[in-house]
Amino acid sequence: MDSAFFSDLMASIAERGRSVLKLTAWPRDTANRAASLADMCGALLTGRGEASGLALASEILARYRTLPETDRPAFFRALADGFGPDPKRVQDAVARWGATADEAAASEIHYASEPRRQELFRRLNRAPGGTAALVAMRADLFECMRDDRGLAVVDRDFQHLFGSWFNRGFLVLRRIDWSSPAAILEKLIRYEAVHEIRDWDDLRRRIDPADRRCYAFFHPALVDEPLIFVEVALTLAPPDAIAPLLAERRAHVAEDKARVATFYSISNCQQGLSSVSFGNFLIKQVVEEIRRELPRIETFVTLSPMPGFRAWLETTDDPAVEALAAAARRSAHDESWAASPESAARARKALEPLAAYYLLRARRPDGRVIDSVARFHLGNGARLERINWMGDLSVKGLFESYGVMVNYLYDLAEIERNHEAFANQGAVAASSAAKKLLPSARPRTPAPALPAPGA
Repeated sequence: MDSAFFSDLMASIAERGRSVLKLTAWPRDTANRAASLADMCGALLTGRGEASGLALASEILARYRTLPETDRPAFFRALADGFGPDPKRVQDAVARWGATADEAAASEIHYASEPRRQELFRRLNRAPGGTAALVAMRADLFECMRDDRGLAVVDRDFQHLFGSWFNRGFLVLRRIDWSSPAAILEKLIRYEAVHEIRDWDDLRRRIDPADRRCYAFFHPALVDEPLIFVEVALTLAPPDAIAPLLAERRAHVAEDKARVATFYSISNCQQGLSSVSFGNFLIKQVVEEIRRELPRIETFVTLSPMPGFRAWLETTDDPAVEALAAAARRSAHDESWAASPESAARARKALEPLAAYYLLRARRPDGRVIDSVARFHLGNGARLERINWMGDLSVKGLFESYGVMVNYLYDLAEIERNHEAFANQGAVAASSAAKKLLPSARPRTPAPALPAPGA
């Protein structure tokens, strides 16, 4: 069924349902609005009529949008405290399991333990525009959770439901180019999170030339709202710096000459869908799309930032790199260090081995790799291929990672093996060039260029 027709139909049903719905007035004083909204949510759960339920769900979402930011914590607290599992039903289910231990009893425990919030969110989702409204609501919840970690129980329900509603089977991959609707193009500019798109001309340079690609996942319930997108450069060899890829005047590469597809920016667009994984599916499907269109492409790499590197270096007390970290902090204490060849050379002696240690050895308290970008690509089965000194000299690049960038290589024959080793043992697949940069490795030589494809 056409999504626009379906949306119009639901809106029509909801509007007719208002005629049989008895709504209380929206309190004038903001102090009671959160409680009133929670009461309406309770009524939605007890109602049975389809039309009146759609109308009530629509009214709840409409009133939520007008709820002052200062009242949202109280509303989410009401959801946390008053919309959990039914205690008596859980007790009865457990007692039945103790008496029979059969499959039906186990199933009843499963359903009895489900928080009422999940059914509430399902019913709200039926309203016209309900999915987008709930995604936005979860983004608001994140802000409230800063001051009240107890609201995490509400977030778990969002996560559980969104994991089903946004599973890969519902996602549609679309290529975005200069002929795409302006509303989508404007959102690329707004959502780009890695390398800022300065203006429309900058955007056109990234998606219009024959050696550039951009792909995004969309969901039928979020019309013209990209969930995640990736920008791709077709190149002759794996790049070691971002500036040449984004330069206004650069030599374009003919499609039949390109041998490398470089993923240089991946941006999640919907804050309310954080922790719902799309990127692993996106990378793999884009690889298949490019291989189908351009079979001469033999190498798939990233040119990735290390957003957590500087923060780690400035706070680490790891004795294995204590001296190197102190030297790096001294070398890069002056903000102009990168512009001085002498200062940059001194900083490189400390920062390159530290970058290798950060990616290959350093761990969070839970044992996971510290860098979020590294976790993403390594978890998808990529290999740490090359550490690029002075790869990003932008203000952001220098601030977050002292300008260091990374190539992760997606070797299609090794992806599954790398993924399993990383997921099960935390093992980081890495090239010998990257490993040689580790502080304990001597003698140390600069990382060589990646071999030409087919060499």
